[in-house]
Amino acid sequence: MISTVKQKTRARIPTPHGEFQLCYYSNNGDNKEHLALVVGDVAGQEDVLVRVHSECFTGDVLGSLRCDCGSQLEYALQLVAQEGCGIIIYLRQEGRGIGLLDKLRAYNLQDDGFDTVDANLMLGHEADERDYTAAALILQDLGVSSIRLLTNNPAKIIGLQELGLSVAERVPLQADVNNENATYLRTKVERMQHLLSLEDKSTDGNGHIDLAAHKRSQPRQYPDLNKTIWNGRAFVTLSYAQSLDGSITAKRGSHTDLSSEASYFMTHRLRAVHDAILVGIGTVVADNPSLTVRLVEGNDPQPIILDSQLRFPLQARLLKNKRKPWIVTTLDADHGKQQSLENAGARVWRLPATGSGQVDIHELPIFLARMGIERVMVEGGAAVITSFLSAGLVDRLVLTVVPLWLGGLNAVQRPLPNWNNLQLDDLHYQQLGRDIVVSGNFK
Repeated sequence: MISTVKQKTRARIPTPHGEFQLCYYSNNGDNKEHLALVVGDVAGQEDVLVRVHSECFTGDVLGSLRCDCGSQLEYALQLVAQEGCGIIIYLRQEGRGIGLLDKLRAYNLQDDGFDTVDANLMLGHEADERDYTAAALILQDLGVSSIRLLTNNPAKIIGLQELGLSVAERVPLQADVNNENATYLRTKVERMQHLLSLEDKSTDGNGHIDLAAHKRSQPRQYPDLNKTIWNGRAFVTLSYAQSLDGSITAKRGSHTDLSSEASYFMTHRLRAVHDAILVGIGTVVADNPSLTVRLVEGNDPQPIILDSQLRFPLQARLLKNKRKPWIVTTLDADHGKQQSLENAGARVWRLPATGSGQVDIHELPIFLARMGIERVMVEGGAAVITSFLSAGLVDRLVLTVVPLWLGGLNAVQRPLPNWNNLQLDDLHYQQLGRDIVVSGNFK
């Protein structure tokens, strides 16, 4: 399908910076309305001053200090008005394309210490999902083919050039740095190659801070983040806690509290941004968990239990939850037990078994996607952790390492056949209380 835009109407908009024509565009690509604020007669002009701005409700409307979007928009309005000839394109691509809902979820993850890139990746998104096709088509409709682009983002320049626009010059936008956005801005520089000058500042009455205090002691190298994460199957996050010697419990069949309070909060925050949470039947029998979100605000994920022989206890706490569990079992599991579980509110799904009689999980992420699950958080136990790693199904790891020696049940129960391929990219280390959280994406 050939992408098109159509200008439906325009109106005069007086602002404190000057008078603009606000043009309303529909399109057949994302079916969203995009806008263009135009000053002067731009048609046929060369090197027109242009800002391609992505919607940011929190920054543009509420004046949030978490980002620099609102100040960038104000600065662009001022510069274009002073120029007397220019365009601000306002794309409805909230949160670098992930939408307001997941952007707010990403904010919660950032409050837990993850940066803006890691937060997007943990939600199953790319670091930046924006597409500039509509912007290029709007400029074409306005008769503009050569621009001076107001941006700090080199990916935006490349994106517009690839769509046939001539970018004659980059006009920088200086960011207003404050206590709330310093880490965010540094991440854009270090991990997204934004062309920002973040000068060290002392704390002053305007809330500016010493950026040197935020810098890591070790430089970090990052891979290309422009890769597809979602490909028709559920995105799998593996998250669990272990001791320094790799133990997840003191002995098989028993529960051992490992994580600090801060780590528990992070775990519940992660649960809140996943559609489902998956554990094995061993965890249900040993811990009788609720698998709900209790320590933070957020919706409970759908509980999913791997249970090859339907050993699920009818008195389990999960059957008392508002969201009843989905139990994934094998084709040969007891049909009478299935009926009892379904009478108690559970749903039972049957998948083929492996040669050892366990649920074959290789097609499970595709099956879950068909059931409307986009992001699943796998929490254990040892057999489930080993199975998902062996099958190469894990997209992201969030590992909490607790500073003690346990000498108990190891998380990985057998040699992994693909161990040399199980390497992490985009590593992130964070201290929560006494614990160290290691997160990264599998290559």
